[in-house]
Amino acid sequence: ASSSLGCSSGPSGSGRRGPENKDEERAQHSEDEQEKRKEKMGKKTLADVIQEMKTFLWNSEKREFMGRTAQSWGLILLFYLILYMFLAGMFSFCMYGLLLTLSPYTPTYRDRVSPPGVMIRPYLHGFTIAFNVSEPSTWTPYVNSMHHFLQAYDDNIQEEKNIECPAGQYFVQDGAESEERKACQFKRSQLQNCSGIGDPTFGYSTGQPCILLKMNRIVGYRAGYGTPVSVNCAIQKGNESALKSVDFYPGNGTFDLMYYPYYGKLTHVNYTSPLVALHFTDVKKNDFVPIQCRLNGEGIVNDVANDRFLGRITFTLSIRM
Repeated sequence: ASSSLGCSSGPSGSGRRGPENKDEERAQHSEDEQEKRKEKMGKKTLADVIQEMKTFLWNSEKREFMGRTAQSWGLILLFYLILYMFLAGMFSFCMYGLLLTLSPYTPTYRDRVSPPGVMIRPYLHGFTIAFNVSEPSTWTPYVNSMHHFLQAYDDNIQEEKNIECPAGQYFVQDGAESEERKACQFKRSQLQNCSGIGDPTFGYSTGQPCILLKMNRIVGYRAGYGTPVSVNCAIQKGNESALKSVDFYPGNGTFDLMYYPYYGKLTHVNYTSPLVALHFTDVKKNDFVPIQCRLNGEGIVNDVANDRFLGRITFTLSIRM
């Protein structure tokens, strides 16, 4: 009885281990295959890699360059050539259509043009004009800048290139859009004490500097709507007594109507923007004096908080003695 039990238990035990042995064999076989692959990979020499690269670049048997035959490369290059020619042609056609709507003489859309901004000369290092009267090297760059800027306003040049116009009225010129326009004379001598003729230092050598103010050009703009635009200057912040006296040239500091409208740089070739000179004859010395100059006239906007150049300009004078 006992031997029969022992015999019966043997087969049943081996039957239970059978599936486990098969799984182990499969796993072992898989590991052996992976090791064989690694061995094959490891046996690849540098020469084999170079040979494979050469074959990829040029396969003499299949006559392939980088995996493609000459016909295949020709077709793909032809495709991209046609594609990019089409894109270039479409772009050129769109640009041509756009340029047909634009005029080189007059901006197409001017309904959103703001009133003119303002700039000053000299303008070297921002809007702070600082110098020491007793040190010419500190104010000479300002003087040189003024002379350079006013070269186009020399009396002989203005008389040669431009014409005299009746004051107090717009100089409107009819004709074709491409027709050259004449410009009115603005002579340097009109700036009087700030012309640099009588005083070549423009007052900088005596602590009474001149500053030139001009409006930005806007094609077709008629400044003041029939009334000359004037300029006034005052202390921006601080004690108003720091600025006691300012002289304006020409006249009482106005932009005459005869210099408007402006027709653009292509047709208004010799046009020179009118100027107003500010001669600071009595300003506080040895201090920073912030000054704001404003345009005044019909259609002029000078109180926009986020645009400090629209109809006004702010700068600082620092004159050391």
